[in-house]
Amino acid sequence: MAIDDSLHGVRNKRGDWAPNARSEIAPFWAWPPQALKILKWLPGYVWPWNAFHMATALLWWTVVVPDVETLKVLSWGWVAYLLGVNWLACLAYYGFFEWRYYVRKVQGRQFKFHHKFPSEQPADVFWFKSQNIDNFLRSFLVSIPLWTLVQVIFLWCYATGAVPWLRWADHPVYLAALVFVAPAIHEVHFFVIHRAIHTPWLYRWIHSIHHNSVNPSPWSSLSMHPVEAFLYHAVALWHLVIPSNPIVAMFQLHMAGFGAVNGHLGFEKLALAGDTTLDSHAYLHYLHHKHFEVNFGGDGLVPLDKWLGTWHDGSKEGDRQMQARYQKKLERINGRKEAPPSPRP
Repeated sequence: MAIDDSLHGVRNKRGDWAPNARSEIAPFWAWPPQALKILKWLPGYVWPWNAFHMATALLWWTVVVPDVETLKVLSWGWVAYLLGVNWLACLAYYGFFEWRYYVRKVQGRQFKFHHKFPSEQPADVFWFKSQNIDNFLRSFLVSIPLWTLVQVIFLWCYATGAVPWLRWADHPVYLAALVFVAPAIHEVHFFVIHRAIHTPWLYRWIHSIHHNSVNPSPWSSLSMHPVEAFLYHAVALWHLVIPSNPIVAMFQLHMAGFGAVNGHLGFEKLALAGDTTLDSHAYLHYLHHKHFEVNFGGDGLVPLDKWLGTWHDGSKEGDRQMQARYQKKLERINGRKEAPPSPRP
């Protein structure tokens, strides 16, 4: 890889890399409006990641999903078929990133946030003391089957007429707009469930499984407790509430299922060919895995973290704000411990 990551960021004494550029929320939230900045932002909103998710949604709908008459009758046959396809697709997609950047290590530690690879850090919290094996098994035995369950639910509902099925020929503008805002639906849904499972009891019993991977890699993306895995993929079920179309619902589902890899790639940029790189958009979620109590949402498309005080943009100022929140939280906890018990009536 010819590109030098020192031109784009810095390494600390441990060898962890961080980008120089601060993360920003989507530009259309700025006031006064900055039209030129929004126009420059739009291509990256569509290409490559969201375009890929729509392409896979169309591929599934035209090639993979059985005909409507088959979908009307729940059957283990077509359900198992969809599960098998989803397994193979995830093996290929997630496996590509794992094999290329964590097994072959084609770019070494260039642009890698954490100075170590997970294979160098065996730990008792993982099955077989291996993060890679643990994450792989949890993805394939838990998350992908629940991804498929969500898929089966909305396909059956559309096929049987349980919910309205808007046709593209009749509602092209509305459905196109719904596709455009689907990433925002994902961010809001993800923030709400993610913030909820960070409450102490739910974190201990549910979300801690995912956070065992402090140094995430591609297989970490879908390594979840069953409750979290279902709630996460259930974002597609909003399209049973919102008047929609099964292709849009599939796009929403693939944005969650395949899109989970983005925040867990562990690299800021991925080497492709020659000097060509691909931006991962992984740093904000890496900071969440590193610090636990920041960046509960996505990458600032709907800046709920910014509005609610949990935003960390990767800067030293972000560190100071985070430490100030930790200090206030610690003071509240200590205050409750020191408070005298209320007298009984």
